[in-house]
Amino acid sequence: MRVAELAAAAGVAPDTVRYYERSGLLAPPPRTSGGYRTFPPSAVDRLRFIQGCQRLGLRLKEIAELLSVRDTGECPCEPAADLLRHRLAEIDAEMARLAALRTDLTAMVASVPDGPCQDPAPGTSWCAPGEEVIP
Repeated sequence: MRVAELAAAAGVAPDTVRYYERSGLLAPPPRTSGGYRTFPPSAVDRLRFIQGCQRLGLRLKEIAELLSVRDTGECPCEPAADLLRHRLAEIDAEMARLAALRTDLTAMVASVPDGPCQDPAPGTSWCAPGEEVIP
């Protein structure tokens, strides 16, 4: 199948197929005498695998590692589990960072006075009284 047919079958843009080929995620397919790429039907499954990995937040380099293991005929389960555990740890760290940010923002909102605001004096900080000014 040609690039546009493969892209439509996998639900991606033709440029995505070309990009994955340039990146080495898809093997360069044979070409017709007119220079058109002719991908095998198995390329659809490969594209869907790549897209699924990306939805999980894996980077193209990590996906390439999984595909290289898969291409040897070995089960990619162990490397996949390692990558997914690492991704979970990244998500947990980001969630903790966002929770701390939410706490800070909530405290800042709570410190905003309900009444009219005083005009800030030149050279003073935006911090509430008693808060530390961070240079």
